[in-house]
Amino acid sequence: MFLAAAIALFISMVMVLTRLYAGPTVYDRVLALNSFGTLTVLFIAVLGFLSGRPDFLDIAILYALINFVGTIAILKFFRYRSLGDISQVPDKKGHDQ
Repeated sequence: MFLAAAIALFISMVMVLTRLYAGPTVYDRVLALNSFGTLTVLFIAVLGFLSGRPDFLDIAILYALINFVGTIAILKFFRYRSLGDISQVPDKKGHDQ
């Protein structure tokens, strides 16, 4: 059953990659990349179970954290066109400082 789950995850990853390539907007591509990361986490976990290596779950959790932080960073960059520049932060009235 876990082998069937691994095959289904791999097929889903290929489908998400096609959406990543063909996505009409940038946000569709970011969503596809996030979905690919989530499917990769699941694939690593199933692969670790199939090979009898429970330490793969640690790798999967670490990859999930990197996927989350990366997605937030990409979305912040698309919104503000910067990742850490604080010179253009608006004040409470909406004016740049």
